[in-house]
Amino acid sequence: MIHYLLLALGIALGVIGQLLLKSGADSAGIVEQFLRLPTIAGLGFYGLAAICYTLALRAIPLSVAYPSVSASYVIVVVVAHLMWKEPLGLQQLAAVALISGGIGLLYWKA
Repeated sequence: MIHYLLLALGIALGVIGQLLLKSGADSAGIVEQFLRLPTIAGLGFYGLAAICYTLALRAIPLSVAYPSVSASYVIVVVVAHLMWKEPLGLQQLAAVALISGGIGLLYWKA
């Protein structure tokens, strides 16, 4: 059970990292972008996510853990729409539904 909590924590930390990287992506130059606090923090969250994911892999098969990480795509799409008004049209909703269905199928009767 703890390994699935670590997997969920890793996914959540990865989502936070991705959102922070997006927040730091409005600099004029590449050097300025990588010196911005949101970018540095985002990379740090990705590192923490990798640690949690690696620990989760001790007990969760890769064939389950890796597809589970795609839940982060769904979360990021929704949060990006809410925070930055990024598009969330029919095409994106269909993609989110397919990803969610795949995750559901993965855990169905597990």
